[in-house]
Amino acid sequence: MAIKSKVTKSTIEIDLTGPQGNVFFLIGTAKNLAKQLGLDGKEIQAKMMSGDYENAVNVFDENFGHFVTLYR
Repeated sequence: MAIKSKVTKSTIEIDLTGPQGNVFFLIGTAKNLAKQLGLDGKEIQAKMMSGDYENAVNVFDENFGHFVTLYR
């Protein structure tokens, strides 16, 4: 038996081509992250919902890109 160190992730990773790429998942994640970071989640949510899917992804990335890695 081998004992290995646990590797911790420093960022959250979201695959936009999978179920996590659903706009409702992104909005929910944005709401949770905003709460944890002390940001205005309602304002971010409103901006995400003010356009199409690409707008939602861009707003998410602008606000949480330094914590979350999005993959296409």
